[in-house]
Parts: sequence; C-alpha cells; structure tokens
Amino acid sequence: MRRRQRQRLVRGLLYASFLAAVAVLVLIGDWETVASEFFDLDTARGMFPEVVTLAARNTVIYTALAFAFGLMFGLLLALMKLSPIAPYRWLATIYIETFRGLPALLTIMLFAFGIPIAFQWQPPFGFAGAGVIGLIVVAAAYIAETLRAGIEAVPKGQVEAARSLGMSPAWAMVSVVLPQAVRIVIPPLTNELVLLIKDTSLLALLAVTATTRELTNFARVELFDAANATPLVIAGALYVAITIPLTQLVAVLERRNARSR
Repeated sequence: MRRRQRQRLVRGLLYASFLAAVAVLVLIGDWETVASEFFDLDTARGMFPEVVTLAARNTVIYTALAFAFGLMFGLLLALMKLSPIAPYRWLATIYIETFRGLPALLTIMLFAFGIPIAFQWQPPFGFAGAGVIGLIVVAAAYIAETLRAGIEAVPKGQVEAARSLGMSPAWAMVSVVLPQAVRIVIPPLTNELVLLIKDTSLLALLAVTATTRELTNFARVELFDAANATPLVIAGALYVAITIPLTQLVAVLERRNARSR
C-alpha cells in the first residue's frame, strides 16, 4: 500500500470513528433530561437582566482593575528585575517566583482572610476588594515576566543608538525600548487578560454582597435557588462571549507580528 493510500485509509478510519461516537451519543443520550436540566428557558429568563447588568459587569470591572494595576506593578517589577542594583533584582525575583508558584486562590484567601485577621485590617470594598487585590498581586507577577521578556527581546543596538544620541539610560528605556517591547508582548499580555477574566471566578468563594457578585458567584446562587444547572450554562456562555473576541484578537496580532518579522 502506498503512502498516500495509507494516509487516506487512516483519515477515513478517523472520520468513521468520530461519526460512530456521535451516533452512540445520540442514541444513548437522555436528551429530554439534558434539555430540562441544562437549558431550561424559565430558569434562564429569571436570570436576566441581572446576569448581564450586574454579574457580567462586575466580572469586567474586576478584570479591568486587576489588569490595569497589575500592568503598572508588573512594569515596576520587570524594571527592578533588569536593574543593575542587585537588591532590586533579588526583591523582584523573590516576589515573581513566589506569587507565580502560589495558587491564585490561596493568594486571594490571604488578602481576604489571612492579612485582615493578622493585622486587623479591613480591605477596601470588603471581600470583593480583597479578591481584586489578590488578583492584582498574582497578575503583576505574571505580567512582570512577560514585560521582562519583551524588554530583553528589543535589540541591544537600539539602546546603543539611543545612548550615542546623548539619551540617558532612563530616557532610552522610556522612549526607545518600552514602545518596542510593548508591541512585542501585546499578544501574550492579551492572553494574560483572558486568563484573568477566568480567574475572577475564584472570587465566588468569598462572601461577597448581592451587588458585588461576579458571574460564577451569581450562577452558583441561581443554581441552588432553581435546583437546575441552566445558570452554569448561561454563565459559561457569557464567559465565552467575553473571551472569544480577545482570543481572536491574539490570533490577529500574532499573524501581524509574524508578517512584520
């Protein structure tokens, strides 16, 4: 048997296996129960408009706050890690490796329960504020490494040319290196944003108020009230609706960067 014939045979077997699996699923599935338990229209109607105007809105707000402050803090950490002053490098490295190694949920619980209990500190805006602070701390660690890689990817000749024109090291970094580094790291930063959107679901474990619930917390409350899984499907659909445009943006930016290179 020739190579092309073998490839066609393997491809045909794969298609046949897929169709057989679909057929078995269709035959053995209890679709009436699936429809009533996961796609109940009455339960779905009861979630609107609050699932969008409250839960999805809070998810977007928490993500935006965590990403904006994480980006600023992450840039500071990246510059510290690239600093010629050793203590700055050590401090940034310890921070980055620690909070990249810890689970995000543990960090959120630290700021929601551990630090308030230890120091009698009340986080701003209650548990929701503490959760956002935890997300900022974690996001900063990951963003710092992304920015550091982008800065180091800028050719050294760019810095040398800027210095030869009389620019100070700080001004060369701000006006020459950082703009190029940001263009390089936009795709991975967008991926970090997508991950951060999903990480806001960890705030569902905190005792937030009715007005500060995000999508997962909102869906969990509705799930127990309705004794139906439809709220989880609605929340999942909204997460997908938020993240898919961002993932498509990443793909476009990566193709554009590949063409420019």
